[in-house]
Amino acid sequence: MNRDHSFTIGPDVPFNRVSPKYGTKEVLAGLILLIPLFIAALVLAIIFTSEVPWLHLAWVAVLAYGIISTLIILRQARAIGYAEREDDLLVRRGIMFHRATVVPYGRLQFVDVDAGPVDRMFGLATVKLHTASAATDATIPGLPRAEADRLRDSLAGLGQANLAGL
Repeated sequence: MNRDHSFTIGPDVPFNRVSPKYGTKEVLAGLILLIPLFIAALVLAIIFTSEVPWLHLAWVAVLAYGIISTLIILRQARAIGYAEREDDLLVRRGIMFHRATVVPYGRLQFVDVDAGPVDRMFGLATVKLHTASAATDATIPGLPRAEADRLRDSLAGLGQANLAGL
């Protein structure tokens, strides 16, 4: 059994993983939305303790949801990977439903590197690949900024070289 919860395209394809900081960043983003719910449930539980004894379950449910979603987000972050091959780039993601996208270098139109404020706090960036077909556009989130810049430059060069060969 494959313990890293990943899948392979072939036996010779080593996938690069995104930064472990990406999982932490996504958990914090999820918790920002969960904190107001937790506070509201806790306040309601304190105010209405004597009248509604089951209300304590509300904040316990919010807490359980937070723990479960944290575990899922961390596993999803570990499942994201990419592999640079001779003629194309493979991008994979998914825990339960695996998805692999193959982007031929010759089809690349341009490559973006995006980093929002939270990404910059963690030193992360997202590489966005744009092709002529909207179905093969792909993103690789959670890369360290230096790796994202290197990948962008590498893919842009490979895209130009393969496009010229057509």
